[in-house]
Amino acid sequence: MTLPVRSLQVVEVRRPTPRLARVTFGGEDLAGLRLTGPDQQVKLYFPRPGQGAPVMPAAEGDFMSWYGAFNALSEEVRPWMRSYTIRRHDPERRTVTVDFVLHGDGSEGPATAWARRAEPGQRLAMFGPSAQFAKPVPLCTTDWMLLAGDETALPAIATVLEALPQGARAVAYIEVADSRDRQEFTTRGEVTVHWLERDGAGAVAPGEVLVETVRAAAFPEGSVYAWLGGEAGAVRSLRRHLVDDRGVDRKSVHFSGHWRLRLTQDDAPTEADLADARELLAQAEAGE
Repeated sequence: MTLPVRSLQVVEVRRPTPRLARVTFGGEDLAGLRLTGPDQQVKLYFPRPGQGAPVMPAAEGDFMSWYGAFNALSEEVRPWMRSYTIRRHDPERRTVTVDFVLHGDGSEGPATAWARRAEPGQRLAMFGPSAQFAKPVPLCTTDWMLLAGDETALPAIATVLEALPQGARAVAYIEVADSRDRQEFTTRGEVTVHWLERDGAGAVAPGEVLVETVRAAAFPEGSVYAWLGGEAGAVRSLRRHLVDDRGVDRKSVHFSGHWRLRLTQDDAPTEADLADARELLAQAEAGE
């Protein structure tokens, strides 16, 4: 069995906003790649210092045996791994584009450091996208869709908005550092985007403005499907609010707390992280 492990090479780097590096990757391993919908998540693997490309085990066997081989690599050799969303895919050019938020608050990790210096010719590895781990985003199954997240969730939110068919209704709340981080979207849906700026709200933690704004918002009438992404604590608060205060069915709330304040993906999961993971696993097993 061949796993979706691919070697990538940077072909273009752009800076559409001051805190964003938009990196386009190419490579023969992208031949035949097909995306099944928006919000296609992948794992990117970054080389250790002195490596021209990340050291990866052979893409053979099932996922668990491959993952075991990956973890068996020595810490000095094993690549850093981070989760990202494919922003764009061009099957004819055999390229994928990924947006990297360039954190400027002292929390720069290996992925941000790599993206800040990215240039054509550099190599990464990618696992995915994989239908085994993906949860399709349901479009037009409710009266309207709520999307809420910070700048790290922008690539996924953008792909959902761009996938909306004619007449689909959506409301997006997006928290960014300041007005320079705003982006333009092309969509056929009926979309209202609320940009929320942390700098204009004073010294607040990431996600705080987002949570307070959604809590105070007047929602449209009708059934809703909610997509939440960003800092894990903020996503957790929003999910509790929607389920406990708004009465939204928890099956209609997709949540992804893909980064943690003051912690990295290399740090051990907290009890709250483990609880979220157990609920996501239970939903997947139930086919929700």
